[in-house]
Amino acid sequence: MAGSTNFFLFLLTLSVLYLASTFPEPGPPIKTTNLVVYVHDHFTGPDATAITVAGRQTAPASFNILRFGTIAVVDDPVTEGPTTESKEIGRAQGAYINSQFDGKGLYLVFSVIFTGGEFAGSTLEIQGSDIFAMKEREFGIVSGTGFFRFVKGYGIMETAFMDVANLRAIIKLNVTVKHY
Repeated sequence: MAGSTNFFLFLLTLSVLYLASTFPEPGPPIKTTNLVVYVHDHFTGPDATAITVAGRQTAPASFNILRFGTIAVVDDPVTEGPTTESKEIGRAQGAYINSQFDGKGLYLVFSVIFTGGEFAGSTLEIQGSDIFAMKEREFGIVSGTGFFRFVKGYGIMETAFMDVANLRAIIKLNVTVKHY
C-alpha cells in the first residue's frame, strides 16, 4: 500500500510540474495611453502641407482631393491644441486616397512622428477610413515605435475646422492605445 501511495504522489508531482511548465511566463504589464492631438491639413496657401499627386484632372490641369481616385501626400503639423499657435509636437506624414465613388471618403495611411513632448522619438501608425462628412470617424492604430512599441488601439477623428473652398482643415485625433 505504501508503495502505491508513493508512486501515486510521484505521478501527481510530475503532473503538477508538467502543467506548471506549460503556463506562459507573465509578461510586462500592459499600459493604456490616451492622447489628443490636432493635425493641420492645408492643401492651399503659403503654409500648404499636402499636395495631390495623382487622379482625374480638373481644369486647369490639377487634381482635387475631393474627387474619387485622387491621391495626396501629406506632411502635416501635429500640435497640442487646435490653433496654429499651439505647440508643435510632431508631423503626420503619409497619404490619403479618395476611395469613395461620390468623393466623400478618404482612405488614410500615415505616421504620426513625435518630435517634441513626452513622446518625442516615437511614432504611431494610423490606417483607416475617413468619411469626412461624418462628425466622428473611427480609425485603427496598427503599429508604433519607441514609447508605443507593440501598440494596438483605435482613435476617434473629429473635424475641428474645415474650409472646403480652400481645402484647409484642422482634425482632432483622440487616440487610445494599449502597449508595453
